[in-house]
Amino acid sequence: MNHVTRIGVLIIAALMIAACGNQTASTPTQAPAAPTPTQTLAKLVVYSGRSESLVGPFFTRFTEATGIPVEVRYGDTAELAATILEEGANSPADLFFAQDAGALGALAAADVLIPLSTDILNQVEARFRSSDGRWVGISGRARVVVYNTNKLTEADLPRSITGFVDPQWRGRVGWAPTNGSFQAFITAMRVQLGEEATRKWLEGMIANEVKTYERNAAIVQAVAAGEIDVGFVNHYYLYQLQRQAGDTLPAANYYPADGDVGALINIAGVGILKTAKNVAGAQRLIEYMLSTDGQRYFAEQTFEYPLAGNVQPDPRLKPLSEIQTPNIDLNQLRDLQGTLQLLREVGAL
Repeated sequence: MNHVTRIGVLIIAALMIAACGNQTASTPTQAPAAPTPTQTLAKLVVYSGRSESLVGPFFTRFTEATGIPVEVRYGDTAELAATILEEGANSPADLFFAQDAGALGALAAADVLIPLSTDILNQVEARFRSSDGRWVGISGRARVVVYNTNKLTEADLPRSITGFVDPQWRGRVGWAPTNGSFQAFITAMRVQLGEEATRKWLEGMIANEVKTYERNAAIVQAVAAGEIDVGFVNHYYLYQLQRQAGDTLPAANYYPADGDVGALINIAGVGILKTAKNVAGAQRLIEYMLSTDGQRYFAEQTFEYPLAGNVQPDPRLKPLSEIQTPNIDLNQLRDLQGTLQLLREVGAL
């Protein structure tokens, strides 16, 4: 059984055995105060679907600010979610930091996450948190089409991401189907367009010789190098590459129009496990993530959209209010197993 099949089986099994409010955003909390030298604080165990290069420095900052030691297990978001379900009551994890809302929704549906406090939830708009209060968004990310500016202008690109099945794009597009954000995007497409339309689009892209990459960053690099002309990624990978290579990089982000699923706004978010041994430490980590210090980290270091008020995104980012995002409730993205099954069936995985 390959690892993707294992993930799907574990998630659907857990869902089968599980028991089957709009509030305005407020100012983020202040970062928790550091402990006195005499305090001994319990270790916090985090399963992170976000890479160490992105969030490792953040956990170091948290420990420096609070004195709470953090042990992090990094991995693929979907695989870590499956691991949590497999471990059950024996999971050592206190908190799950997911790359997307879909994996958090799957765990919430499996009844392995506890409700978060209203003080935490109310810091984030209702659309960026769980409807039952079991997970909360920490930062926002937009799906975009990154394109080579030496070869294309925005006027050359289709208004909908579905337009890339046209033969003129044969061999010119890249995607990363093992990536959690891509899988959440496909789940959103299933919600918006339906199962069969999504299957036909995937099959059409494969027939159109879409190029597969392991990571979003590799797609942006390939676009900038002229290896491909466009790619499906999250918005921030371009800015991270520009930080290394300079603003003259021949690449730009394009946002599909008219509420197209190709402009989905998703979140990176967190939930606390029912089996957590250090709930207090997990709560302090979430509070720090939503504090001004925490939100500035995600705005300035990872180029994501801050979700707790008063922290502004990088000025190069298109304002969230100007993105014609699809009208999709992130709570609808919990069917990760169905998406993995579809991607396997069409040969994308």
